Amino acid sequence: MNIELYYQEKGSGEPFIFLHGNGEDSSYFKNQIDYFQSKYRVIALDTRGHGKSPRGDAPFTIEQFSYDLYDFMKVHRISNAVILGFSDGANIAMKFAMKHSDMVKALILNGGNLNAGGVKRTTQIPIEIGYKIAKRFAVKSQDAKKNAEMLGLMVNDPNIEPCKLSQITSPTLVICGTKDMIKESHTKEIAGSIPNAKLTIIEGNHFIANECPAEFNQAVDSFLRTV
Repeated sequence: MNIELYYQEKGSGEPFIFLHGNGEDSSYFKNQIDYFQSKYRVIALDTRGHGKSPRGDAPFTIEQFSYDLYDFMKVHRISNAVILGFSDGANIAMKFAMKHSDMVKALILNGGNLNAGGVKRTTQIPIEIGYKIAKRFAVKSQDAKKNAEMLGLMVNDPNIEPCKLSQITSPTLVICGTKDMIKESHTKEIAGSIPNAKLTIIEGNHFIANECPAEFNQAVDSFLRTV
């Protein structure tokens, strides 16, 4: 059953959809909303079970979130949009663009990964430990159940085969930080697997859009001018 996703909308013109990361909400993109609203109809979503969007009864998976995006675009009569995804949002965007490239005018993937192996072990090991603990207490505690679902997204998802990324035909920018928690070799594999994708690496960590907005926005803006 479809749910109604919460979203922020500003500006007018061509739709530009923002998809946040795990455990976050649309406010993560405050600096991008402020910057791009003068040029686009900016739409920042809260993913299912995040922010102000309901959890619903459907599976809590990256695949399901990509179906939610499709439903959202259909309901709001958005036939085609620029889509920027960060972290799990980038994974949602990849899953979506693999099936619906015709609905993606341009794709910006920031800090995405194809599987848990793409994350540096120093980051991934505590996530896996937290997931096992939360899963154990999920039967007794709603908070633990929610935590297990969130961490589960980073342990069990998104399971994208690199060869399948060739299905993405939209102009694509893959962007990450020099100190990202995603292995640089993994990010380069994503960029290399998407036809004609551009790769940009800027100074910073995983959260460059939020912490280095000037450089990030400029890189995205420059790319979009070529589309």
